[in-house]
Amino acid sequence: MTHPTGPRRQPKQARRALAGWIAEPAGKAALLFIAAAALTITLVVAGVQPVLRMDRAVAAHLHTVALEHPGFTHAGRIVTDWVVDPWTMRLLLAVAVVWLWHRRQRLIAVWAACTCAAEWALRGVLRWTIGRERPQWERPVDSAEFAAMPSGHAMTAAATCVLLLWLARWAALPATLLHIGVAAAVLTVAAACLTRVFLGVHWLTDTLAGSLLGTGLAMASVAAWYTAHPSRNASSAGVGAESTSRPGRPLPRSRYREPTSDSDI
Repeated sequence: MTHPTGPRRQPKQARRALAGWIAEPAGKAALLFIAAAALTITLVVAGVQPVLRMDRAVAAHLHTVALEHPGFTHAGRIVTDWVVDPWTMRLLLAVAVVWLWHRRQRLIAVWAACTCAAEWALRGVLRWTIGRERPQWERPVDSAEFAAMPSGHAMTAAATCVLLLWLARWAALPATLLHIGVAAAVLTVAAACLTRVFLGVHWLTDTLAGSLLGTGLAMASVAAWYTAHPSRNASSAGVGAESTSRPGRPLPRSRYREPTSDSDI
């Protein structure tokens, strides 16, 4: 007599996968960032007055500065509309995805693209659900539509920067380039947060929640990749013999293994 072991195995496999995801450093980091974002959103939705007063005070001060210094305001609009705009961030990630696809690393390219799409969808759902009003001014210096929380600029910039840094590390780029990338990522997210509040279209907590959520979502995706593909945790941008013939920059054996084929799919 046979026993239906399939349904019993599925919960065990799910628990094992969850445990593996949490064991990943990226999984632990994702939990921390998402918890911090959830706390920020909860404080705002619950109407905690010290938090709301801080939002109003910071927004009022920066709006005054924006009115008094039109040059800074113009520069802020250039940065927010062109440098850290969500479409600029998506374009940068699209370039990385196309490059990976061209190098026959197609599965990880699709993974990164799907993470970007998930971030876009999650942000829209949260904005619709929370429905927070944007700051209102008698003399606005910029405008934006739809709900305020979380900030789309901050969330997309954070998620994209984390994904790009992960792909750069996965491709075994030189350490110097990685360090430059980390500095550029920090500046990018900071610029996205500052300009949105400075131009009076977001509250400070909008950008804080957005940057935390974007980072957490991207880290969660990274942890999920390592959990789902333990045999593909390391690769260089090269293909086949080209990638294995260069001793170059070996990665830690405890976390990474050599790819088993020239192409992901």
